[in-house]
Amino acid sequence: MPAQGFWRPAGERFEYGREDWQAFRDGWLDAAALRREVLEADGTWLPALWDVARDRSARLLAQPVPERAVLVVDGVFLQGLGLPAELTVHVALSPGALRRRGVPMWQLPAFTTYDDDLRPGELCDVLVRAEDPLRPAVRWPPSPSR
Repeated sequence: MPAQGFWRPAGERFEYGREDWQAFRDGWLDAAALRREVLEADGTWLPALWDVARDRSARLLAQPVPERAVLVVDGVFLQGLGLPAELTVHVALSPGALRRRGVPMWQLPAFTTYDDDLRPGELCDVLVRAEDPLRPAVRWPPSPSR
């Protein structure tokens, strides 16, 4: 499930402008809602809280968690938020690889500072270097200290 379904409304995301990389990195995701409605919900989960494309409530109902279910949450900047997870996978890309995949220039500082400040490649359980999407390099565990 995409974490994007738990981004904040446009009025909150764009409070400092549509291309503020710090807000993009630290403020677009409503981590508390993701935790409450998905990761720590008791026997249910909400697929999305906000419809980003239409900028309105997704109006979805909580779904029961199927027996033996595995939940995969994908998104950017999820490590370091204190979100509960049994396994974390970090997909590492250089600024050049991000640009080749269409990441706008204004977002690049968010990815660079996230990598520099948090060092997610050292915190994760599985590290995937994906400079070439056809030949990803997987390292499990990512560091010998784990």
